[in-house]
Amino acid sequence: MSTATKADPATPAGSANPLHARRPLGDRGFQILALASGLLVLVILVLITYTTAQQSTTWFSGGFKDIFQVAFDGNTRFGAMGVLYGTVISSVIGIIIGVPVSVGIALLLTQVVPARWARPFVYVIDLLAVVPSVVWGLWGIIVLVPWLQKIYLNIASGVKGIPVLDALFGGSNVGASFFTAGLILAIMITPIITSLSREVIATVPDIDKEGAYALGATRWEMIRGAVWPHSQGGVVGAILIGFGRAMGETIAVALTIGASVEVTPHLFYTGQSIAAIIALQFGEATGGEFRSALIGLGLFLFVLTILVNLVARWFVERSARRARGE
Repeated sequence: MSTATKADPATPAGSANPLHARRPLGDRGFQILALASGLLVLVILVLITYTTAQQSTTWFSGGFKDIFQVAFDGNTRFGAMGVLYGTVISSVIGIIIGVPVSVGIALLLTQVVPARWARPFVYVIDLLAVVPSVVWGLWGIIVLVPWLQKIYLNIASGVKGIPVLDALFGGSNVGASFFTAGLILAIMITPIITSLSREVIATVPDIDKEGAYALGATRWEMIRGAVWPHSQGGVVGAILIGFGRAMGETIAVALTIGASVEVTPHLFYTGQSIAAIIALQFGEATGGEFRSALIGLGLFLFVLTILVNLVARWFVERSARRARGE
């Protein structure tokens, strides 16, 4: 007489082999595809770095003396400091103007305006984020530059002789300047920072906000004590992503920053940026050190944007660890 073997109730039904030992072919194929896609991105980054560095060896072979000079005229002087200064200063101006507006709009849409009223504004902001940069540049050079030129002249005459302010906003100008390019960049990056910040702020648990209200906090105290600690890492990451976008902007900056290459504290003076000078002069660079210098500037910008994105990633991960109490 045969005896039936009773199954252990603690053993799951089916095969006792580990799940990873009998994974479906589709799961393994997806894992391989995802791994290959990730490695492909790294390979592309390495190839971009290698090829641009190889094409700019003529410029780098001149030593750091030529690289760190200011002038860039396309003939005998190929300095990087002037265009690097223009890239950084215009991007910083854009961040200073755009960040308060972006974070304020994100808080308004998530904490103040009811969801049914906020939805149309969200759609408009998302649409502004995809407007081509050449459209912003044309609007800036046709509408904004002539209008701002009069304002710049009034400001320059008003601060004449005042220390610091005269150095920043004094002097003659023609409308296209560091500040104009920074203003255009602020308008361009505001929808991006707003959308990312809004998504981050929307993840704050309702129980945290309700707990703050239950303790007698005002709306501002609730935002400062419950919303901001939870979302500050993501908001900072959104700001740095916007900063990286501003540094890499090309056509809009090329149309509104001017054409001179110099390092000056006057924000109403014309200047030049890395992306703009590459777009404007690469067609004229048929070879030699001129072409090598432009490619080297592109390598500078590529490395700089990667560093900014790495810093943004570090801020987000650091905030996540702090939220987990690690």
